[in-house]
Amino acid sequence: MNSDFVFVDEFVPGIRWDAKYATWDNFTGKPVDGYLANRIVGTRALCTALQSAREKAESLGLGLLLWDGYRPQRAVDCFRRWSQQPEDGRTKLRHYPRIDRSEMFEKGYVSAKSGHSRGSTVDLTLYDLTTGELVPMGGDHDLMDPVSHHGAAGISEVEAEYRQHLRSIMEDCGFRSYACEWWHYTLTDEPYPATYFDFPIV
Repeated sequence: MNSDFVFVDEFVPGIRWDAKYATWDNFTGKPVDGYLANRIVGTRALCTALQSAREKAESLGLGLLLWDGYRPQRAVDCFRRWSQQPEDGRTKLRHYPRIDRSEMFEKGYVSAKSGHSRGSTVDLTLYDLTTGELVPMGGDHDLMDPVSHHGAAGISEVEAEYRQHLRSIMEDCGFRSYACEWWHYTLTDEPYPATYFDFPIV
């Protein structure tokens, strides 16, 4: 692992994670190339900013749960191959109900050169510190649909408020949002803005 990359849970105490691409619970329906451990990895700069975000969320009675951080380039290549395979229907209803899997790249939900591979992007959500339950966000991780866009119609007032809470927390702590995915944030001053890493997560 690059010396400036670390396991986020070791540097941001109290943060929760569920590394979806290391499991069978993702849009490909199986563990993805390069994810050999259920851990979230990122740059030290990312972790510093996430610590601030965790503290800000805590002041609102909320916690952060991470779904993804650093993503090896080989995982992105795996996504590309998967998108070109015949549809089997296993994950379509949950993750891409209104588009074909071949459209994921052109619609902006997956990129051939992902910001995740630069090490300072995260996919995350909020949970209630009292109950431990995820808060309602109007759609789950990797729901590739307009309802996942910032400002989307068709979600409840409560769901919109929690999306805004997350956005405010992250933007106040040095992150920028991504229009198509309410869960996706990139460190504005990322240390490797033009480098796409490919070491596996082990």
